[in-house]
Amino acid sequence: MITYAEYTDVGNREKNEDSIGSFLTDAGGLFILADGLGGHGRGEYASSSVVRTGMQIYHDNTEGFQLSDCFDKCQEVLLREQEENPELYDMKTTMVALQINDSVAKWAHVGDSRLYCFKKRKLLKRTLDHSVPQMLVAMGEITEKDIRFHEDRNRLLRVMGSEGDDKNYTLSDELKLSKSYEFLLCSDGFWENILEDDMVDTLKRANDVDEWMRLMVEIVKTNGNGTNMDNNSAIAVWVEKE
Repeated sequence: MITYAEYTDVGNREKNEDSIGSFLTDAGGLFILADGLGGHGRGEYASSSVVRTGMQIYHDNTEGFQLSDCFDKCQEVLLREQEENPELYDMKTTMVALQINDSVAKWAHVGDSRLYCFKKRKLLKRTLDHSVPQMLVAMGEITEKDIRFHEDRNRLLRVMGSEGDDKNYTLSDELKLSKSYEFLLCSDGFWENILEDDMVDTLKRANDVDEWMRLMVEIVKTNGNGTNMDNNSAIAVWVEKE
Protein backbone atom coordinates (compact mmCIF):
# COMPACT_ATOMS: atom_id res chain seq x y z
CA MET A 1 0.00 0.00 0.00
CA ILE A 2 1.27 3.47 -0.92
CA THR A 3 0.29 6.59 1.00
CA TYR A 4 1.72 10.08 0.65
CA ALA A 5 1.55 13.63 2.02
CA GLU A 6 2.40 16.90 0.27
CA TYR A 7 3.55 20.22 1.70
CA THR A 8 4.66 23.51 0.20
CA ASP A 9 5.15 26.94 1.77
CA VAL A 10 6.35 30.30 0.47
CA GLY A 11 8.54 30.97 3.53
CA ASN A 12 9.55 34.63 3.72
CA ARG A 13 9.79 35.14 -0.03
CA GLU A 14 7.41 37.04 -2.30
CA LYS A 15 6.67 34.07 -4.56
CA ASN A 16 6.64 30.32 -4.10
CA GLU A 17 8.86 29.01 -6.89
CA ASP A 18 8.60 25.39 -5.70
CA SER A 19 6.20 23.03 -7.48
CA ILE A 20 5.06 19.54 -6.52
CA GLY A 21 2.99 16.80 -8.12
CA SER A 22 1.83 13.31 -7.18
CA PHE A 23 -0.13 10.67 -9.06
CA LEU A 24 -1.13 7.22 -7.78
CA THR A 25 -2.16 4.20 -9.83
CA ASP A 26 -3.16 0.67 -8.85
CA ALA A 27 0.42 -0.52 -9.49
CA GLY A 28 2.39 2.42 -8.10
CA GLY A 29 2.82 6.13 -8.67
CA LEU A 30 4.95 9.11 -9.66
CA PHE A 31 6.06 11.95 -7.39
CA ILE A 32 7.88 15.07 -8.63
CA LEU A 33 9.26 18.10 -6.81
CA ALA A 34 11.00 21.08 -8.43
CA ASP A 35 12.59 24.27 -7.08
CA GLY A 36 12.63 27.07 -9.65
CA LEU A 37 15.45 29.56 -10.21
CA GLY A 38 15.60 32.82 -12.09
CA GLY A 39 13.55 35.31 -10.11
CA HIS A 40 10.74 37.56 -11.34
CA GLY A 41 8.41 34.57 -11.65
CA ARG A 42 10.67 32.70 -14.05
CA GLY A 43 11.57 30.12 -11.42
CA GLU A 44 7.90 29.56 -10.70
CA TYR A 45 7.25 29.05 -14.40
CA ALA A 46 10.18 26.63 -14.80
CA SER A 47 9.32 24.44 -11.82
CA SER A 48 5.64 24.23 -12.73
CA SER A 49 6.58 23.41 -16.33
CA VAL A 50 8.66 20.34 -15.48
CA VAL A 51 6.13 19.04 -12.95
CA ARG A 52 3.27 19.52 -15.39
CA THR A 53 5.21 17.92 -18.25
CA GLY A 54 6.36 14.97 -16.15
CA MET A 55 2.89 14.27 -14.83
CA GLN A 56 1.38 14.46 -18.33
CA ILE A 57 3.93 11.98 -19.69
CA TYR A 58 3.14 9.58 -16.86
CA HIS A 59 -0.60 9.97 -17.28
CA ASP A 60 -0.38 9.34 -21.03
CA ASN A 61 1.78 6.21 -20.82
CA THR A 62 1.95 4.87 -17.26
CA GLU A 63 3.08 1.36 -18.20
CA GLY A 64 5.83 2.51 -20.56
CA PHE A 65 7.00 5.45 -18.44
CA GLN A 66 10.77 5.86 -18.02
CA LEU A 67 12.34 8.48 -15.74
CA SER A 68 15.18 9.11 -18.17
CA ASP A 69 12.73 9.88 -20.99
CA CYS A 70 10.76 12.11 -18.61
CA PHE A 71 13.78 14.22 -17.66
CA ASP A 72 14.86 14.46 -21.32
CA LYS A 73 11.40 15.63 -22.36
CA CYS A 74 11.15 18.16 -19.51
CA GLN A 75 14.50 19.62 -20.56
CA GLU A 76 13.36 19.77 -24.17
CA VAL A 77 10.15 21.57 -23.23
CA LEU A 78 11.97 24.12 -21.03
CA LEU A 79 14.47 24.96 -23.77
CA ARG A 80 11.68 25.35 -26.32
CA GLU A 81 9.73 27.63 -23.97
CA GLN A 82 12.86 29.75 -23.47
CA GLU A 83 13.23 30.08 -27.25
CA GLU A 84 9.59 30.98 -27.78
CA ASN A 85 9.43 33.44 -24.85
CA PRO A 86 12.59 35.59 -24.61
CA GLU A 87 11.53 36.92 -21.18
CA LEU A 88 11.93 33.35 -19.88
CA TYR A 89 15.45 32.86 -21.26
CA ASP A 90 17.07 32.54 -17.82
CA MET A 91 14.47 30.31 -16.15
CA LYS A 92 15.95 27.18 -14.56
CA THR A 93 14.82 24.60 -12.04
CA THR A 94 15.96 21.67 -9.97
CA MET A 95 13.96 18.45 -10.23
CA VAL A 96 13.67 15.24 -8.23
CA ALA A 97 11.28 12.42 -9.09
CA LEU A 98 10.34 9.07 -7.59
CA GLN A 99 8.64 6.32 -9.57
CA ILE A 100 7.16 3.24 -7.91
CA ASN A 101 5.96 0.42 -10.11
CA ASP A 102 5.13 -3.17 -9.15
CA SER A 103 7.13 -3.09 -5.90
CA VAL A 104 10.15 -1.48 -7.56
CA ALA A 105 11.30 2.09 -6.84
CA LYS A 106 13.53 4.26 -8.98
CA TRP A 107 14.39 7.94 -8.76
CA ALA A 108 16.30 10.67 -10.54
CA HIS A 109 17.38 14.19 -9.68
CA VAL A 110 19.20 17.27 -10.88
CA GLY A 111 20.26 20.19 -8.69
CA ASP A 112 19.95 20.25 -4.90
CA SER A 113 16.39 19.07 -4.39
CA ARG A 114 16.82 15.78 -2.56
CA LEU A 115 15.35 12.34 -2.15
CA TYR A 116 15.87 10.50 1.13
CA CYS A 117 15.21 6.76 1.29
CA PHE A 118 14.38 5.08 4.60
CA LYS A 119 13.95 1.37 5.30
CA LYS A 120 11.91 0.34 8.32
CA ARG A 121 12.33 3.81 9.87
CA LYS A 122 16.11 4.01 9.31
CA LEU A 123 17.90 6.24 6.80
CA LEU A 124 19.24 4.11 3.97
CA LYS A 125 20.53 6.67 1.45
CA ARG A 126 20.00 10.09 -0.07
CA THR A 127 20.72 11.74 -3.39
CA LEU A 128 23.91 13.78 -3.69
CA ASP A 129 23.43 17.44 -4.63
CA HIS A 130 24.76 18.84 -7.88
CA SER A 131 26.22 21.79 -6.00
CA VAL A 132 29.54 23.38 -5.09
CA PRO A 133 29.35 22.34 -1.39
CA GLN A 134 28.61 18.71 -2.34
CA MET A 135 31.63 18.80 -4.65
CA LEU A 136 33.75 20.13 -1.78
CA VAL A 137 32.56 17.21 0.36
CA ALA A 138 33.65 14.79 -2.37
CA MET A 139 37.06 16.50 -2.41
CA GLY A 140 37.36 16.15 1.37
CA GLU A 141 37.49 19.91 1.98
CA ILE A 142 34.29 20.10 4.07
CA THR A 143 32.02 17.58 5.79
CA GLU A 144 28.40 16.72 5.05
CA LYS A 145 27.16 18.75 8.01
CA ASP A 146 28.85 21.86 6.57
CA ILE A 147 26.65 21.86 3.45
CA ARG A 148 23.56 23.36 5.10
CA PHE A 149 25.12 26.71 5.94
CA HIS A 150 27.98 26.90 3.46
CA GLU A 151 28.40 30.29 1.77
CA ASP A 152 28.16 28.65 -1.67
CA ARG A 153 25.22 26.37 -0.86
CA ASN A 154 23.11 28.02 -3.58
CA ARG A 155 25.70 27.55 -6.33
CA LEU A 156 24.41 24.69 -8.45
CA LEU A 157 26.47 22.81 -11.01
CA ARG A 158 23.53 21.23 -12.84
CA VAL A 159 19.95 22.39 -13.38
CA MET A 160 17.10 21.86 -15.80
CA GLY A 161 16.92 24.50 -18.53
CA SER A 162 20.62 25.03 -19.25
CA GLU A 163 21.57 24.76 -22.91
CA GLY A 164 23.91 21.85 -23.60
CA ASP A 165 23.11 20.19 -20.27
CA ASP A 166 21.32 17.17 -21.72
CA LYS A 167 21.50 14.00 -19.60
CA ASN A 168 22.62 16.14 -16.65
CA TYR A 169 20.44 14.24 -14.19
CA THR A 170 21.50 11.35 -11.94
CA LEU A 171 19.42 8.18 -12.22
CA SER A 172 19.30 5.62 -9.41
CA ASP A 173 19.41 1.86 -9.70
CA GLU A 174 16.16 -0.01 -9.20
CA LEU A 175 15.27 -0.74 -5.58
CA LYS A 176 13.18 -3.83 -4.89
CA LEU A 177 10.60 -2.97 -2.24
CA SER A 178 10.56 -6.27 -0.37
CA LYS A 179 10.06 -4.54 3.00
CA SER A 180 8.41 -1.33 4.13
CA TYR A 181 10.15 1.78 2.83
CA GLU A 182 9.66 5.51 3.34
CA PHE A 183 10.75 8.27 0.98
CA LEU A 184 11.11 12.03 1.33
CA LEU A 185 11.45 14.38 -1.64
CA CYS A 186 12.24 17.95 -0.60
CA SER A 187 13.61 21.29 -1.73
CA ASP A 188 16.67 22.87 -0.12
CA GLY A 189 14.46 25.26 1.84
CA PHE A 190 13.09 22.21 3.62
CA TRP A 191 16.19 20.05 4.22
CA GLU A 192 18.33 23.01 5.27
CA ASN A 193 16.06 23.40 8.30
CA ILE A 194 15.83 19.80 9.46
CA LEU A 195 18.63 17.36 10.28
CA GLU A 196 18.57 13.75 9.11
CA ASP A 197 18.43 12.64 12.76
CA ASP A 198 15.20 14.61 13.16
CA MET A 199 13.76 13.05 10.01
CA VAL A 200 14.38 9.62 11.50
CA ASP A 201 13.13 10.58 14.97
CA THR A 202 9.86 11.99 13.62
CA LEU A 203 9.47 8.97 11.37
CA LYS A 204 9.75 6.62 14.34
CA ARG A 205 7.13 8.63 16.25
CA ALA A 206 4.63 8.99 13.42
CA ASN A 207 1.62 6.73 13.06
CA ASP A 208 1.08 7.57 9.41
CA VAL A 209 2.59 9.59 6.58
CA ASP A 210 0.51 12.70 7.36
CA GLU A 211 1.74 12.78 10.94
CA TRP A 212 5.33 12.33 9.78
CA MET A 213 4.99 15.33 7.49
CA ARG A 214 3.35 17.40 10.23
CA LEU A 215 6.11 16.64 12.73
CA MET A 216 8.83 17.51 10.22
CA VAL A 217 7.12 20.74 9.20
CA GLU A 218 7.00 21.85 12.84
CA ILE A 219 10.79 21.47 13.04
CA VAL A 220 11.36 23.20 9.69
CA LYS A 221 9.23 26.18 10.71
CA THR A 222 10.86 26.42 14.15
CA ASN A 223 14.38 26.33 12.75
CA GLY A 224 13.50 28.77 9.96
CA ASN A 225 11.82 31.25 12.29
CA GLY A 226 13.54 34.64 12.28
CA THR A 227 15.47 33.95 9.08
CA ASN A 228 14.88 34.96 5.47
CA MET A 229 13.31 31.55 4.99
CA ASP A 230 13.28 30.15 1.48
CA ASN A 231 10.32 28.43 -0.16
CA ASN A 232 10.15 24.99 1.44
CA SER A 233 8.36 21.96 0.05
CA ALA A 234 8.25 18.21 0.48
CA ILE A 235 6.49 15.02 -0.54
CA ALA A 236 6.54 12.10 1.93
CA VAL A 237 5.78 8.62 0.62
CA TRP A 238 5.19 5.44 2.58
CA VAL A 239 5.30 2.02 0.95
CA GLU A 240 3.95 -0.50 3.43
CA LYS A 241 4.30 -4.25 2.92
CA GLU A 242 2.26 -6.93 4.63
